[in-house]
Amino acid sequence: MDTFTRSDLKLLLDPRRGPCVSAFLPTHRGGSEQDPTRYKNLLRQAEDRLTAHGVRGPEAGDLLEPARELLADESFWRAQSDGLALFLAPGFQRRYRLPVAFPERVVVGDSFHVEPLLPLLNAGGRFYVLALSQKHVRLLQGTAHGVQDLDLAGVPQGLAEALRFHDTDEPLLFHTRPNGRHGGWSAIFHGHGVGIDDHKDDLLAYFRAVDRGLHEILRTERAPLVLASVEYLWPIYREANRYPHLLEGGIAGNPDGLSAEELCRRALALVRPHWRRAQAEAAALYAQLLGTGRASADLPEVVQAAREGRVEILFVESGRRVWGRAETGAAHEREEPGDEDLLNRATADTLRHGGTVYASAAEEMPGGPAAALFWLPVRR
Repeated sequence: MDTFTRSDLKLLLDPRRGPCVSAFLPTHRGGSEQDPTRYKNLLRQAEDRLTAHGVRGPEAGDLLEPARELLADESFWRAQSDGLALFLAPGFQRRYRLPVAFPERVVVGDSFHVEPLLPLLNAGGRFYVLALSQKHVRLLQGTAHGVQDLDLAGVPQGLAEALRFHDTDEPLLFHTRPNGRHGGWSAIFHGHGVGIDDHKDDLLAYFRAVDRGLHEILRTERAPLVLASVEYLWPIYREANRYPHLLEGGIAGNPDGLSAEELCRRALALVRPHWRRAQAEAAALYAQLLGTGRASADLPEVVQAAREGRVEILFVESGRRVWGRAETGAAHEREEPGDEDLLNRATADTLRHGGTVYASAAEEMPGGPAAALFWLPVRR
């Protein structure tokens, strides 16, 4: 399956030569005969939209050709998640299989339409689970609506693989035995003065290798990470961990026998209170700083600050659309030609520049359809 990070969002929002095609399709986990059929119809819609956008037939065909090639890829359709997002522009293509059942939609314009992806990056929208044992490593990406396994290429799949050779290039010999107290398995090593401290050092080396692999995936992330492992491994992994959003506590027990869905369910019990606390603290800070120049609910000011990368925390009203021009932040009741959703734009710009976004119900908003806390100015 695929990840979608802030780096991906930035890539999609970078200026590029149009036309830009954004297509979204709900899919079935493990694949279904319906998916390629609906996808083929989606490409027909995309071709019609391109023609309406003034693109000639041969050029539209060339632009959509990389997407059409997927129709014959049976392995691709067997490896679906809940939703498929596709982005095409001259010289550019990206596709994401994600745990979000997107409404079917095709948008053609001068830039990519990213609004359906934003819940994956909003605070409270996504989390990760690291299922770690001495035999296996899994990284899961979860939301309140679904979960998927992510590819951990380059990460050792277990202690044996990580420590296959000593620094001296001699084979590392060991066997395993049940650990009754924790329900897991312990590795017992032979030779070269191995003892308890040596075993911890080996585990630490293994976990540092895992952490290096995770860093390649999560280096731009702020989503919480939940550790699932037997408890005696927690302090050792925390010593190796560099990801600043690893939650305290974790899912106790050997995770090897647990499904991705069960791990997601247990992780949500830890993540939801974390999300609520973080949002309550941000709202309290907003109230404290209102009137000091570091907080505002003035929509034009918020939109402009988000464009300039000055928004640290953004609150937006969930499900609300406010039409206008991002260049001025001026809003009006009905959509007019050239308009865009200003809340969507402020959200995307905040995330692209490393800020945090909370999507809230109207009654939970600290002020207006959008409210922002600004970064402290950098002293020069």
